[in-house]
Amino acid sequence: MNSEILAGLDFFERDKGIKREVLLEAMNNALLTAARKAVGPARDLRVEFDAKTSSFKTIAKLIVAERVSNKHDEISLTEAQKHKPGAVVGEEIDVLVTPKDFGRIAAQTARQAMMQRIRQAEKEMIYDEFKDRAGEIVTGTVRRFERSDVIVDLGKFEGVMPNRERVSTEEYAIGDRVRAYVVAVENGMRGPEIILSRSHPNFVRRLFETEVAEIADRTVEIKGIAREAGHRTKIAVWSANEKVDPVGACVGMRGARVKNIVRELNNEKVDIIRWSTDIKELVIEALKPAKIKTITLEEGKKNVSIKVDDDQLSLAIGKRGQNARLTSRLTGWDISITKDESVREAFEQNVEKGVTGLMNALSVSHDVARKLTEAGMISADALGDPQDICDVVGCDLAEAEQIYAAAQKAITGTTHR
Repeated sequence: MNSEILAGLDFFERDKGIKREVLLEAMNNALLTAARKAVGPARDLRVEFDAKTSSFKTIAKLIVAERVSNKHDEISLTEAQKHKPGAVVGEEIDVLVTPKDFGRIAAQTARQAMMQRIRQAEKEMIYDEFKDRAGEIVTGTVRRFERSDVIVDLGKFEGVMPNRERVSTEEYAIGDRVRAYVVAVENGMRGPEIILSRSHPNFVRRLFETEVAEIADRTVEIKGIAREAGHRTKIAVWSANEKVDPVGACVGMRGARVKNIVRELNNEKVDIIRWSTDIKELVIEALKPAKIKTITLEEGKKNVSIKVDDDQLSLAIGKRGQNARLTSRLTGWDISITKDESVREAFEQNVEKGVTGLMNALSVSHDVARKLTEAGMISADALGDPQDICDVVGCDLAEAEQIYAAAQKAITGTTHR
């Protein structure tokens, strides 16, 4: 049985990459614990493993005494001389105290100790290998699900994609190949955990760095990313080289580069925007294709007030406010989008002006003048015959004839003047 331990040491050292000294130390500590339980509290107890004979020995360092008062720490002179001829009182000698059947117990304990140390060593290897890989993209296979978390096989190690880091529109099945962003490597109570994400904005950043050579070599710089995973991402890019079109570089020939990224994101919409230090220009770019009528900045509060025509309002705000929300995150300014009422207000002013004119010219009430104006009878000379007036205002014919007469009088008076 003990020869199996040697074979195990060789296997774990060769295949797992764990140093033999580390395994032997763990095994020795476990054996010592087992020996203390079997032997009792012997003084300076130690366990030795003989690799040649595959055997265990339990040894205690006892003090030679004329008369034994503590059997755990002392040995009589007579007994001592059996172990070491010439032993004298007061001398410390090694005494073999291996209990009966300790070999079987020791072998079992050694195996358990090695397995425990291997698990610990593997966790240490995970941390050492991945601690500097936070921020990278890795590829793995969906291994299993733990509640709503996805466990991903990364080869030697496993990563976990918590529910909060999943994309709500994506479904995963066991065996699926997935790419994910390494958010962090946490060395917690249960050992290191590789936290993966497909919803993190930096996942998109890393995809662009992989796909777009100009971003990888810093010719084009990503200035900002705002993302609602599974739905839409806005990314602002800029280049110090005037000869380089940052947006065109990211889109690629016939859109090939951005198509590859969109495909990886399962058809999530990606808006590539030209960055500008001018907040007005940046907001206008970010809200495209919506056309902005007016834009006002409130520098102190970092507020942007935008007005658009009625037919552009839903486009500018976006579905459930998404376009405005992402623009706000991208720019770092609060965005307020409202309908431009200036045309309607100007129209209302003209209508009210016409109403007032009719009231003065015809000596009619505001309600009557309003009905006439809304019917297109905006001046005295534009009034129809009494029957038309009767139909528009909803009055009797006699009242309509009075209004008509007043209109004719107003026209005549105007002509004479």
